[in-house]
Amino acid sequence: MSAMRVAILAFPRFQLLDVAGPADVFAEASQQLGDPRAYRVQVISSGESMLKSSGGLRLGVDSTVATHRGAIDTLLVAGSPRVEDMAADTQLQEWLRRQARTVRRYGSVCSGAFVLAASGLLDGKRVATHWKLAGQLASDYPLASVESDAIYVRDGQLFTSAGVTAGMDLALAMVEEDHGRDLALSVARQLVMFLKRPGGQSQFSAHLAAQTSERSSMREVQDHVLANLKDDLSVPALAQRAGMSERNFARIFRSETGTTPAEFVENARIDAARRMAEESDLPAKRLADAVGYANVDGFRRAFGRRLGVSLVEYRRRFAS
Repeated sequence: MSAMRVAILAFPRFQLLDVAGPADVFAEASQQLGDPRAYRVQVISSGESMLKSSGGLRLGVDSTVATHRGAIDTLLVAGSPRVEDMAADTQLQEWLRRQARTVRRYGSVCSGAFVLAASGLLDGKRVATHWKLAGQLASDYPLASVESDAIYVRDGQLFTSAGVTAGMDLALAMVEEDHGRDLALSVARQLVMFLKRPGGQSQFSAHLAAQTSERSSMREVQDHVLANLKDDLSVPALAQRAGMSERNFARIFRSETGTTPAEFVENARIDAARRMAEESDLPAKRLADAVGYANVDGFRRAFGRRLGVSLVEYRRRFAS
């Protein structure tokens, strides 16, 4: 098996997980393939021999863009709070354009997308970045088609991901492309990742949203919703559970969570349904029943409204 050279371009104050996360995925894949050199990961800097991460830890680099030699199979650009300074570096832009013409695939993690965009490498492409930066990326580089909520996006040889841990999902997608789904799933299990997330999934989930409320009564209601999707989850039922009037409950819930009770319930139900759709071939009616919808047409409408695609199209993209 020939070694695949993975180069990760990092800058001062880089986010450590943007580099270490994908590197660990490739290293674990090499281990499970029985060839420690199946993936050869190198860190390249824009010019520094030692980089200090945003968290203060230091990392020695293998080379700089000026000293790097040899062919690269996969090139990833890591994010950094100083990414705008790097995006203005014309020599770096030229280096990236040269590499993009010869590598098999290239991409970015988090704000690293801005560096690729400044080099013209996102023009006409579908891309992802951290949700906080998506609006700015779309505004600064209107020729890129920014998918503001996706975990990662692949467009031809270009792979781009959302923030930090999403870089591991991106690396898993690359391992799957190279060696199949079974190895990618095995790597995810070994790294104790919650699951191997498909690339167009939302950067948010109902389970994450349920951790935002400061009031224990609101968290208890959210936990109840997540654990009992088939129950009566109307505002009157949830208000009674919280021991509040319907009006007061709805007001406090929205103040604490930033969403209405009905929106949270729908998001929780669709979140569960799309996970089931990825891993099973249950028909729409049984999916609807499993997550608390009495009417399959209402379920289909809610699914399309929340995810932007029909159930059939979602399964075509993401089903196992």
